Amino acid sequence: MTYSGADGPRTGILLDDRVHGLAAGTTLLDLLTRGELDEAGDAARRDPAEVRALADVRLLSPLPRPPSVRDSLGFLDHLRGCYKALGRPGDLHEAWYQTPAYYFANVGSIVGPYDDVPVPPGCALFDFELEVAAVIGRGGRDLHPDTAAEHIAGYTMFNDWSARDIQMRDMAQGIGMGKSKDGASTLGPALDTDPDLGTELSASLNGEVLASGTLSQLDWSFGEMVAYASRGCDLVPGDVVCSGTVPGGCLLEHVDTPVVAEARWLRPGDVVSLRGFGGETRQTVVAGAPLVPLRSGF
Repeated sequence: MTYSGADGPRTGILLDDRVHGLAAGTTLLDLLTRGELDEAGDAARRDPAEVRALADVRLLSPLPRPPSVRDSLGFLDHLRGCYKALGRPGDLHEAWYQTPAYYFANVGSIVGPYDDVPVPPGCALFDFELEVAAVIGRGGRDLHPDTAAEHIAGYTMFNDWSARDIQMRDMAQGIGMGKSKDGASTLGPALDTDPDLGTELSASLNGEVLASGTLSQLDWSFGEMVAYASRGCDLVPGDVVCSGTVPGGCLLEHVDTPVVAEARWLRPGDVVSLRGFGGETRQTVVAGAPLVPLRSGF
């Protein structure tokens, strides 16, 4: 985990509600890059640089700026749910069954598990997404899907906050996600290096659970998603490959009105929590900056 120490961000492990910190200046990315994650964990157990109560620290994103973030669409029922909410036919194009699609998220907009999240400028249909992130520990290229998951160091939660109205314009332009996914992506709270892959995943809005599920619902395994991400290019330690949204794990899938704009969307003051690998996130939506129009008025 990465947490706020007395002298800045620190890296450590959690043992019985107490944080065992490593030496100042040690980062999770450094440990992954050097292949020293296991050794550092052992050192934090035996001889920590500091020990603090979990309640006395603030958890930050374990990787405040990962080398890359690929957000896949591993749960096809999420896509079917979105199509249904928008009144579109539920049949998926054959391409969705051929490869696990992904887009590159903005590594400069990673936020921590308890950071406030501003509504993007000009957005009226703001949404969250319940996802899992796999962090690469051992790099590779052209990995085989049967063994690619062995390159994963651990798992945590991911929330690619989505401006749905802006996303509709992104999709109409036909070159992939742009400003709709640019504002914030939550990564955290902690990296689970010994995960139970059957862990229950859930998303809550203002204390009400809206969705739950497990990785058993994936149509594309993490081995397949990591292997595809490595096809023809290098994955490096600290790269992040995300699952896509657990079915039902966003407001778009709960739209129950023909006029999408009249459905329930996030607004300032809403509190969104994701629970699963590494613990629970808890974030408040806040007002964002006003829109500065371009020449077209958008």
